[in-house]
Amino acid sequence: MGALVKSETQAALTQAAGIRQYLTFALGSEMFAVGTLSVKEIIEYGQLTEVPMMPDFIRGVINLRGAVVPVIDLSARFGRRATEITRRTCIVIIEVPSGDEQQDIGVLVDAVSEVLEIPAGEIEPPPAFGTKIRTDFIHGMGKVDGKFVILLDVGKVLSVEEISTLASVASQGASGQ
Repeated sequence: MGALVKSETQAALTQAAGIRQYLTFALGSEMFAVGTLSVKEIIEYGQLTEVPMMPDFIRGVINLRGAVVPVIDLSARFGRRATEITRRTCIVIIEVPSGDEQQDIGVLVDAVSEVLEIPAGEIEPPPAFGTKIRTDFIHGMGKVDGKFVILLDVGKVLSVEEISTLASVASQGASGQ
């Protein structure tokens, strides 16, 4: 119990100092990160149940202790090719705000790297590419060891409303063919 209190106190001090913790993971050759407060757990890639007429980036659903959790291929969600399953591939379970509730969503990634503490002063705002390119899902660009880590805004990347809209468009497109 003492260790738990100590770690919670340390986490509070870290937050007060403007340092945030991020779980980093690889998608292809690029590093991405999400805030550890939104990460529920990391599990091995296992048996997925495919759901018909879903967009390509929704790989299926898993049974997580009796709950149905959708699994999104983050690489495909970003318009890249689908994640190739290897022994390092895993699913990061993330809690996403959905109205007044929290929704668990699994994110398929190539490999989880580590938890990093990134001071607020080492985080740059998202790049401005103009109005034609979406950057609303990027929380910022963290500078770690001279390289950038793309810090994702899970509320935007995994927006339940947007995913539902895309899924209904995909199913309408499939039924209209």
